[in-house]
Amino acid sequence: MDDPDLPRRERLLRAARDLYWAQGVEGTSPRQVLEVSGVGQGSLYHHFPTKHDLSLAAISATTQEALDSVSGELTDTDRPPVERLVAYLERPRPALAGCKIGRLTSDRSVMADDELRSPVHDYFAGLVALVQEVFEETGLPDDVAHDRAYAAVAIVQGGYVLARALDDPAALRAAVDGFVSMLEPALQAEVATR
Repeated sequence: MDDPDLPRRERLLRAARDLYWAQGVEGTSPRQVLEVSGVGQGSLYHHFPTKHDLSLAAISATTQEALDSVSGELTDTDRPPVERLVAYLERPRPALAGCKIGRLTSDRSVMADDELRSPVHDYFAGLVALVQEVFEETGLPDDVAHDRAYAAVAIVQGGYVLARALDDPAALRAAVDGFVSMLEPALQAEVATR
């Protein structure tokens, strides 16, 4: 992680984000962030006076980057909605590492702090809304699109859990493939009736 070409603040954030993904916010100390970033202690406290400040900045950066990435994929109107949904579901994911944001929901220090929990909440609410909009584009009623959006996001998150629990990255892929196989005929039928 020690990349001297990056500004110190960015090096600290990248180190924190990687450590939070690997071991959680609660399990990560400022000293570990310093070691991984290669930045001096003075810079850490200059940019982030408290661990809470660092945690909030790192979690916010992680959630915003992830939402921006999926938003670009799901809102690409040059592609049909069904194709965008399947592409979102089938995108490559580090199954055994787990979801960077989903893992934060198991971190007590994040979930017990309204400020730290807020970007996690906003990410999942935004993701469900984006997926729901794509389902609505297929002609599904709002309530059906709403439920399917939750199911799609839950399949991905549950797939991560299964992959980690079974120590088998294929578990995530199987969960996604199973959902897509159930989803495609219904979506194709909706498109055909429009």
